[in-house]
Amino acid sequence: MAPYSVLAPANRVKLSGDWERPLQHSTFALRIMRTWNHLLSADEARRTFDAAFTPTYRVESLPTPNALGRVLAHEVRAPEDLPPFRRALMDGFAARAEDVAAAPLTLAVVADIGMGEVATRPLGPGEVARVSTGSMLPQGADVVVPIELIDLVSDSRVRVLEPVARGRHLIERGEDVRAGDLVLPEGHCLRPPDLAALMGLGVVTVPVYRLPRVGILSTGDEIVPPDQQPPPGKIRDMNSYALAANVEALGALPRRYGIVPDEPDRLYTAARQALEENDLLLLNGGSSVGVKDIVAPVIDRLGRPGVLVHGVNIRPGKPTLFAVCDGKPVFGLPGQPVSVLNTFDLFVAPVLRRMMRLPEAVPTFRARLAQAVRSVDGREDHARVVLARRNGELWATPILGVSAMITTMVRAHGIVVIPAGAPGYPEGEEVEVRGILGQPPGAFP
Repeated sequence: MAPYSVLAPANRVKLSGDWERPLQHSTFALRIMRTWNHLLSADEARRTFDAAFTPTYRVESLPTPNALGRVLAHEVRAPEDLPPFRRALMDGFAARAEDVAAAPLTLAVVADIGMGEVATRPLGPGEVARVSTGSMLPQGADVVVPIELIDLVSDSRVRVLEPVARGRHLIERGEDVRAGDLVLPEGHCLRPPDLAALMGLGVVTVPVYRLPRVGILSTGDEIVPPDQQPPPGKIRDMNSYALAANVEALGALPRRYGIVPDEPDRLYTAARQALEENDLLLLNGGSSVGVKDIVAPVIDRLGRPGVLVHGVNIRPGKPTLFAVCDGKPVFGLPGQPVSVLNTFDLFVAPVLRRMMRLPEAVPTFRARLAQAVRSVDGREDHARVVLARRNGELWATPILGVSAMITTMVRAHGIVVIPAGAPGYPEGEEVEVRGILGQPPGAFP
């Protein structure tokens, strides 16, 4: 069955009055329930969303030193030669290659050119100039004789001990880059050496794509802020902080909008504000199909085309919502902490990378299973694993626990995916392990 899109305005659930009757009895909710029995695969859900969403890229100018990790919005060409003059690469004596080819021989010292000084006197036959690493070379010099190959005869005369080939121990003007050459293409993610090259060329500001702003809303009558002692029946908000940290780990700009109770009008007002103020909106919790799960119809009213996908054939993370509302992506993520982290990795992170013009960058590893992992209900299972090295080989041990247990993600180094319909993998099977977003290098043995 194809994923449903936005309903005709006359059939939409109203934000007032209509909420007094059970949500599952509305036309919108009945259609949602029908999709629950015909879930899309993760790949189908991504393709459905990608077909409806085209990012809009905005450009800003930044000081080059502040642009690390940002993506160039335009190519950069060299405004000048680099280096701008012929320079010595070693301490020694600038000389003429045709003279030192006859070494050993004695030559006259006619100049002493320090770093940052201009070489004004050309070299004639039989003449050398004392130079330091980085010094400008005088006209006529086409080789630098290292100090190790020199005997000082006097302050004005030196003896060259061995021949040195033309062009050795110097760099020509423009040898690194010529004026007008392409230095960095559009779409390049700036790294430390890139910043060095730009600063060396005098490019002190660069045009980059603006970072997407991500609004984050937590929903649920049972959620309280982390600094409060939860009364019976309530729990502290952890998901909005996990989402904000994941957004920041990708390089985007998170903004949390707090906790909204399960009241449709209040949720719509908060979601509308967050969507207007950001480039992407994440709603956490209330994305399933129960009486109190109000996120789907609220998202559908935020703009066209509205909800595109509701429910994905994965575990954990089945009740995930994909929407595009007036050109902006909106996701309704499940309320369980493992589910929200898994669905962010699978669905939100690729969209944010696309909005930032960054390539997909999901680390994967090959490992052997220390224990068998099973799947029984035909869903694509995402099993958390701990990684360890044994005799030089990487082994993955499954972590048991339901999606409400955040510490199973705390302990995990990665995820093993069991395809839908597969029974699982036996002990000792070599499998692919997907790294977890934000995992630091060297986080496992």
